[in-house]
Amino acid sequence: MSKDRLSVLVTRRLPEPVEKRLSELFDVQLRTDDVAMSREELAVAMKTAEVLVPTITDTIDAGLIGQAGPQLKLIANYGAGVDNIDVATARERGVLISNTPGVLTEDTADMAMGLILAITRRIPEGLAAMQTGQWQGWSPTALLGGRIGGRRIGILGMGRIGRAVAQRASAFGMQVHYHNRRRLRRETEDELQATYWESLDQMVARMDVISINCPHTPSTFHLMNARRLKLMKPSAVIVNTSRGEVIDENALARMLRDGAIAGAGLDVYEKGTKVNPRLREMSNVVLLPHMGSATIESRIEMGEKIIINIKTFQDGHRPPDQVVPSML
Repeated sequence: MSKDRLSVLVTRRLPEPVEKRLSELFDVQLRTDDVAMSREELAVAMKTAEVLVPTITDTIDAGLIGQAGPQLKLIANYGAGVDNIDVATARERGVLISNTPGVLTEDTADMAMGLILAITRRIPEGLAAMQTGQWQGWSPTALLGGRIGGRRIGILGMGRIGRAVAQRASAFGMQVHYHNRRRLRRETEDELQATYWESLDQMVARMDVISINCPHTPSTFHLMNARRLKLMKPSAVIVNTSRGEVIDENALARMLRDGAIAGAGLDVYEKGTKVNPRLREMSNVVLLPHMGSATIESRIEMGEKIIINIKTFQDGHRPPDQVVPSML
């Protein structure tokens, strides 16, 4: 690109250091409030900006991309996942897509372990007893949870985050198992002390904990469907810090209610903010507001990747984190 300062539009508030650096480098339009843009606002933005910086709350589908002006050349997504963007249609229109891979790994893996501990040790129930003044003192049988050391964890998706979860689970004394589209190299398996299962059904049926760490794609939609959830042991728990669409949420709610699954820890939901109301009512469910990557460090590093991708594109080169359909 020959222009000195690209026209960049950001759809949500970002950490102050990120916004400041964007303003120094580009002709940037920032948000004054932290609410998602409407579809109409996104359409206007895509008719004027050369670079759009959306987040996972912005659905950039074929319809919006079709309305984009010819000046739009890069969509620099503030997030690792790009299932909110029609990448194939963007490519047909000559619009590049970039994302922010890698920076969410450690924080999301930490949250997965936090959910495992919270649900198996009944931490929210203990917290509620303290906050409501119901605690009457220590008792040998009160709020008995389970030890995670020695339990089998089955990791569904052994990418960066899945491997980070495996490292943490192993440090807690858990037996690590995994199912992945492609088997890891033997040396990686040995390093992680991980056992590969070609059959997801067989793995699910034998695990004490299932951790969902795969992206949402057409092939992973409802991968944990009613049939597969029924394979889980009644004493098992499931945690999800990746994408809500991977689990059939209605089926999960029914099984939790019936005691067919011991518990669930969820940070993401099938229909975004519209959480199944039955899940809110259960004491064996821990719900978090999609905060797996919510650390200052992670969000600033995401911003730094955005800036590098835009600056590299401005200098006439391919963004280092460019996404193409074959990667999905």
